Amino acid sequence: MTGARMPVVFLGHGSPMNAIEDNAFHRGWADLGARLPRPRAVLCISAHWETQGVGVTAMEQPRTIHDFFGFPQALFDVRYSAPGNPALARRVSELLAPHRPALDMSWGLDHGSWGVLIAMYPRADVPVVQLSLDMTKDGAYHYELGRALKPLRDEGVLILGSGNIVHNLRLFDWRKPQQLDWAVRFDAVAKQRIAAGDHGDLIDFERLGEDAALSINSREHYLPLLYVLGAAEEGEPVSLFNETVMSSISMTSVVIGS
Repeated sequence: MTGARMPVVFLGHGSPMNAIEDNAFHRGWADLGARLPRPRAVLCISAHWETQGVGVTAMEQPRTIHDFFGFPQALFDVRYSAPGNPALARRVSELLAPHRPALDMSWGLDHGSWGVLIAMYPRADVPVVQLSLDMTKDGAYHYELGRALKPLRDEGVLILGSGNIVHNLRLFDWRKPQQLDWAVRFDAVAKQRIAAGDHGDLIDFERLGEDAALSINSREHYLPLLYVLGAAEEGEPVSLFNETVMSSISMTSVVIGS
């Protein structure tokens, strides 16, 4: 127990290159790491570990996973050597009963995790555990898992979701990353709902219409947000940063709590 409740965080991670480039997104993550209370450990829900059933990394030393292609060698050379935390993995498994996650010894840290943590904690000295996304389940399921994880906030654990509120690579124009109107509209709607603590439509996002359908065409980048919202308390302060929409991707990041 730390005596202080940790905030919860959702980070729009975007391109893997943001991990090593000196840009506004990387600097935003670095600033966040400097101003947050230092966590005992991080529990990261990344868009890039999709499973049937739930898994949680339980190894002492997770490997760095380079789950992308077509990028410069410098990105593949990155090793993020943060330790794991098997005791936290077991605690997560207990909290999520009866959906008890499998204790996984093979995955590691994918770029949804280390790509942002390398900016927040560049010394890789904060233990990290990853929780997978059961892609067979709906939004309500993921939100309820976030609620079940809430006690970790009082145990010095930073619950961090890594994905993108708007993420449609199929419609992304790499040559002209001009904002698409529907992406801007949905990002604004999501931010309004988050700031108001109005989670119902964000959980059942299908009822938000065509803009949501275009923005969440690949659910894995959106679902980590629901864990963060589920772990939040009603009335907690909300702050936003990295509020940029590029073509069909939103980099909006959220901190709830103080």
